[in-house]
Amino acid sequence: MVEDDERGNIMAEQQEGKPVDEGEEVEALRAELESVKNELRKAKESSESSLNKMRYLMADFDNYRKQMEKQLASKAESIKAELLLKFLNIRDDYLRALSVARQSKSEQVVVIEGLEGILKNIDSLLASEGVREIEAVGTPFDPNVHDAIAYSARDDLAENTVTAEIRKGYILNGRVLRPSLVEISKIVKNSVNNTKEMDIQGGI
Repeated sequence: MVEDDERGNIMAEQQEGKPVDEGEEVEALRAELESVKNELRKAKESSESSLNKMRYLMADFDNYRKQMEKQLASKAESIKAELLLKFLNIRDDYLRALSVARQSKSEQVVVIEGLEGILKNIDSLLASEGVREIEAVGTPFDPNVHDAIAYSARDDLAENTVTAEIRKGYILNGRVLRPSLVEISKIVKNSVNNTKEMDIQGGI
């Protein structure tokens, strides 16, 4: 570097006993100081750039971690929903069997009470997992939670009011686990039949 050469010349002149111009020495020191400042500035800029890159990497990693956690939670919820849905199908079969037992003339009251106790345990388990029944009868038809498979001619209710529930629907933690199968009211003039089957897609 030029500053080092100048300082070296000054030191050489001092060793040889030659008089040294103080102005030159000050100028050389000033140039060396400026050089050090430049080096420090470059080092600072480099460290700040590296720090910013590290911050970006940390932010990206944090976003990736949150995304993975969200995906894992969603996957776990889907697996849970599939399992509970199978459990609900078992509950439906069990409920039908219990209904038949109640309607029979069997005097085995103890057996029926035992079946009812098991049903309560099933319902308690479902509730503890966040499963809730969807409101149906008497509510306005909601395609988000209801599937209409029949209608009845009614003039005492507003149109599209749920008049009967064919199969219960359930919600799991705010999401539809399975929709309710329902019958809804229709205002039909000159209707002979009170109840008619209709296609889910919009009618037969």
